[in-house]
Amino acid sequence: MKITSQQTILVTGGAGFIGSHLIEQLIDRYLVVCVDDFNDYYNPIWKQGNIKSFEDHSNFTLYKTDIRDLVGLKTIFENHGFSKIVHLAARAGVRPSIANPLLYEDVNVKGTLNLLKMAKQFRIPHFIFASSSSVYGNQKKMPFSETDPVNQPISPYAASKKSAEMFCYTYAYLYRVKMTCLRFFTVYGERGRPDMAPYLFTEALFKGKPISKFGTGKSERDYTYIGDIVNGIVKTLSHPFNFEIINLGNNKPVALTDFINTLEMATGRRANLINMPAQPGDVDFTYADTQKAKRLLKWQPKTTLKQGIAKFVKWYQHNRL
Repeated sequence: MKITSQQTILVTGGAGFIGSHLIEQLIDRYLVVCVDDFNDYYNPIWKQGNIKSFEDHSNFTLYKTDIRDLVGLKTIFENHGFSKIVHLAARAGVRPSIANPLLYEDVNVKGTLNLLKMAKQFRIPHFIFASSSSVYGNQKKMPFSETDPVNQPISPYAASKKSAEMFCYTYAYLYRVKMTCLRFFTVYGERGRPDMAPYLFTEALFKGKPISKFGTGKSERDYTYIGDIVNGIVKTLSHPFNFEIINLGNNKPVALTDFINTLEMATGRRANLINMPAQPGDVDFTYADTQKAKRLLKWQPKTTLKQGIAKFVKWYQHNRL
């Protein structure tokens, strides 16, 4: 199914890290409606900066609306004829979800259900949901495949994403909404969230502060560069499946100690490490099986960790120092 320039795409969480990068790729070709509540999970001024380059674009419309506000969402859907929804808005972060599980259930589950209800009511034919590798929990089978059972989430964040996936399936089954759940694996890059390791560690290195290394340093993450993730989302826009769950990951797990070494090389600075106990809710390993993405989307990651970290560090130097 070819996307035409007449189509209007709704991007929730569009002022965030992934959302703003996605809109940059779409804005010259499609009408884009961005919904974001600019909450204070991190600096709302930074989120405003994320969309500054296209906020005056004739194809761009912004609504400062919370996805939990069903009345507000209905007004937006009445104002626009959406052909596709890319639902990225969520409360992110494993550790904060342990401190405030009710908020995560409210935003990530109820908010998603609100959008699914609107998709059904307004007969939106194609819905893309941003899920997470966190749903795999601490399973030992590697790499993580979409057919693996995901019934043992170890954080409220992971449980909320799994719950939302289940609602997505229900709406695809009952109302024939074309549905794809994309499981993202540790996304990093320019404008990355300040609560994630790439940002936190880079900030510590440039400011001469110690880095807290949780656990033994042997934990591994499948760090995936933002450009590759956005490319996967764009490809999914052209593939309206009945219902699919697809991993988007780099397929190359990196140990924490190696990740820190990569940052040291990119910044030219030496890390001062403080060993800390492992944190509740953190998984030991993430490792994406990307064969399904390659088969169905003709997608595969292209950016090495060294390349992606170099781009992120350059951005950080120009925008945060």
